[in-house]
Amino acid sequence: MAKRTEQNKDIKGKTEEQLRALVADSKEILRAERFKDKFTRKAGLIRNTKKQVARALTELRTRAMSVKQTDSTTK
Repeated sequence: MAKRTEQNKDIKGKTEEQLRALVADSKEILRAERFKDKFTRKAGLIRNTKKQVARALTELRTRAMSVKQTDSTTK
């Protein structure tokens, strides 16, 4: 449980550019790992990378929604 909160704090501390780069790099890792030979794939790496992408995209979406809400309340 503590590991998950550490990862969330790490993601929340990154800038949008860093998050976008993280997503792009992670998706490239996923793509490369998925198309490896069946016996050389690492299931744990694929699973953890998918979670990392999901966390980063969720954080980006949350930030976009918070900016959108503040814009609509100031008008």
